Amino acid sequence: MGVYDTKEYRNLFLESGRSEKEIEDRIQEIWDTFFYGPEDERIFHPVGEDMGYLEDTGNHDARTEGMSYGMMICVQLDKKEEFDRIWKWAYTYMWQKSGENEGYFAWSCALDGTKNAEGAAPDGEEFFAMSLFFASHRWGDGEGIYCYSEHARAILRACLHKGEAGRPGQSMWNRGNRQVLFVPGIDFTDPSYHLPHFYELFALWADEQDRPFWREAAAASRRYLKSACHPITGMSAEYAEFDGSPMKRKLPWTDDRHDWFYSDAYRTVANIGLDYSWFGVDEGQADAAVRLQHFLGKQENPYQIYELDGTCLGQDALHPVGMLAATAQGALAVIGRSQDRQAQQTARQWVERLWQQPLRRGERRYYDNCLYFFAFLALSGRYRIWG
Repeated sequence: MGVYDTKEYRNLFLESGRSEKEIEDRIQEIWDTFFYGPEDERIFHPVGEDMGYLEDTGNHDARTEGMSYGMMICVQLDKKEEFDRIWKWAYTYMWQKSGENEGYFAWSCALDGTKNAEGAAPDGEEFFAMSLFFASHRWGDGEGIYCYSEHARAILRACLHKGEAGRPGQSMWNRGNRQVLFVPGIDFTDPSYHLPHFYELFALWADEQDRPFWREAAAASRRYLKSACHPITGMSAEYAEFDGSPMKRKLPWTDDRHDWFYSDAYRTVANIGLDYSWFGVDEGQADAAVRLQHFLGKQENPYQIYELDGTCLGQDALHPVGMLAATAQGALAVIGRSQDRQAQQTARQWVERLWQQPLRRGERRYYDNCLYFFAFLALSGRYRIWG
């Protein structure tokens, strides 16, 4: 049984001996730095009187990933002004009003709002929709673009029904196997895009005719995550086939490989942890958090690039702080269900590692610090269902 039923959020920092004041002060410090710190530390940038964006500091653009992450952080911390600023910037510059991608958000924009790409990335749409539902329930719907729930339902409607009669473009989900796609219309997925805890809530709040789909998608994603995570290391690939195996095919737009434990893949265990915390449903996916924490915990320097079987490729991880944070967030699944004392002890060690880790500095801080912020919210019981 998860917090959706119990309404009781665990605070693993408090359980580890930190005081409520220490935890509140730390979260406030993270907020202040992330949103309003010095130019070389913050991620958020206000624009004019009522807009703002989050910058991918490594690529110097604004992405739907980061914009929707920023909105989720804001609604969790009751920061309506910043939420509305981010949402208005995203709706003004990223949302597409016509053409094949009508109803989707351009995944990357220059910092002046010019679109760098027309295509969409489903992880952004998922977080946009969920944060808008939470905003509606926490603050109430306003008018126009601030009628949050109306826009959340419209996003999900586009995600599922584009490509049907009279709707140009392609869906973000495979309607047959209920799996989210890496990009609309593609024939593979990204394990870190699978958010069954979101789909459970979409099944309550999306258009009524689509609610059975979202309920089935939640169950399908949990089964999928079990197959996508290695049976020994718990690692998932960046991109994967619909059966969970790493996606090794050559892609037409890049020569990079995506079948290893790298970047996107760090988020998978964090999602597993939050899903188990919220709903307490285990289809075998929760053991991946135990395995990953155990495997990485044995490494002298765990922040490396790996094959899924744990073979270290001798290259430092591009996002070590994000890797640490996401692995620590997996403790929500380990401590919440495992009877193995060693596994619980290892999980608490990862929670302590996160507490001791400062925010990342430098040009690559964006992705790391987004995952870091989410992990702090989740492990302190501040990442909540607003419904």
